[in-house]
Amino acid sequence: MSRDLSPAHSGLSSGAKSPVAGPSLAAPPMPARSPGSVADDAAEESDVKSTLTTAGSISKRPLIGKRHASTRSDASGLLPSEPGSHPDSPLSPPSPGSDSEEDTYPEGGLRAWLVVFGSWLALFASLGLMNVMATFDTYLSARHLVDHDNGTVGGIISLYTILSFTLGIYVGPVFDKHGPRWPIVGGSVCLFAALIVVSISTNYWHLLVAFAVFSGLGSALLFTPSIAAIGHFFNERRGLATGVATTAGSVSAVVFPYVVQELFVKVGWPWTMRALALICLGVAVGANFLIRSRLPPAKHAKITPSVRVFQTKGFGLTLGAVFLMQFAGFVPLSYLSGYVLAKGFGQEFSFDVVTVLNASSAFGRVAGGWLGDWVGVYNANVVFSVLASIACFAVWLPVEEGKAGMIGFAVLFGFTSGSNVSLMPVTVGKLCGTREYGRYYGTVYTIVSLGVLVAIPIAGKLVLGSKGSWDGLIVLTGVAYLASAVVFAVAKMSIVGWGSKPWVNF
Repeated sequence: MSRDLSPAHSGLSSGAKSPVAGPSLAAPPMPARSPGSVADDAAEESDVKSTLTTAGSISKRPLIGKRHASTRSDASGLLPSEPGSHPDSPLSPPSPGSDSEEDTYPEGGLRAWLVVFGSWLALFASLGLMNVMATFDTYLSARHLVDHDNGTVGGIISLYTILSFTLGIYVGPVFDKHGPRWPIVGGSVCLFAALIVVSISTNYWHLLVAFAVFSGLGSALLFTPSIAAIGHFFNERRGLATGVATTAGSVSAVVFPYVVQELFVKVGWPWTMRALALICLGVAVGANFLIRSRLPPAKHAKITPSVRVFQTKGFGLTLGAVFLMQFAGFVPLSYLSGYVLAKGFGQEFSFDVVTVLNASSAFGRVAGGWLGDWVGVYNANVVFSVLASIACFAVWLPVEEGKAGMIGFAVLFGFTSGSNVSLMPVTVGKLCGTREYGRYYGTVYTIVSLGVLVAIPIAGKLVLGSKGSWDGLIVLTGVAYLASAVVFAVAKMSIVGWGSKPWVNF
């Protein structure tokens, strides 16, 4: 989901790696292990990096050394390699000698990084539009739909947001079945056509269908394949690659709102929408040429959601941890601008604080992904969730007045919350094979996004109920981040086994 905040947000409204195959790291033959077993000697090796799959087997590689192309079969080593295996069922480890064991990840190179750049372009378009929703809401209420109340106008924005989030549960399986080409093409067409129609629409129902339905569909079609395609080219460095791609959200959160506000004044609504349509089309065309899938589609894969993903070991706990993390992250992103205004500072400074937060978020996304590749994404999630909680309790809560404190919080929170964006997709990738990455990520993204929508009204009620005091909102955010760290730790140990050392790489 989008975890970026545009300067337009103000007031109380917001817009495993698998066993290594290859002669250099070959291990003596081992007896077959049943799902859920853990190698007894994994935690005792101090000079290796152990990574467990959802089936419970462990792979090892040196902690220090030059990275080469990964010979791991997928993010978790759980591809349906045996004849007759069902793609929707919890997957078992590939049999020795299967094609999935011989699969090689480039882990870099021109082709792989061009895919990352293509994902960046697609995310810039989809998240850029999402970052100006609050501005659109204000403009429509004041100019185009003056005869409708704010709740009715807000329904357009709400439907767009819901569709952008929830349709991922279908888009993910479509990516697994057919690859990224048709979703990316469809998303590009939908987004461009919707904005062109919006530019000539004044009727409420026209705007509802064009803006909410087709723009929401376009954003969903662009977002999930852009993230999932990276997993086809990166395994050991997936966190870093995902972090680089998701910086598009931070950049678009700064660029789009300022472009829209300037164009509204100079050329008006119709040409502003046409200009946005051309910008989105231009970057989406680049994404269409660059984004590719490398692995063949999953055989017998279905394009419908499946509840069987919940049977995967650790899935429920991971889902809960991600939910708490996103819940906590959405509150400051939605209300920081309003908090600054409530403390007596001007609109310009509130924009500056949000800009600083978004800039820091870009660095956090890259740093979080890089750290996750080295110490394990679950471990990295625990670290950054604790740091975000410290930022709330030690910096945000004591701040009453003073620009330095607010800027300091924006820097620290932007950095820590930005890491959440890049770590979430890679965390989900630890639970499944690459050929099911889209299905798993789409499912998590949809459920978490729906739940997170309640964060904004809950936080708003806390402020209103406490007669303008922000302490309850800040404490809620800090506690939710601490709870997220705890659940991430429990989810990790439930997967690797409670007999393993707590700091095992995962």
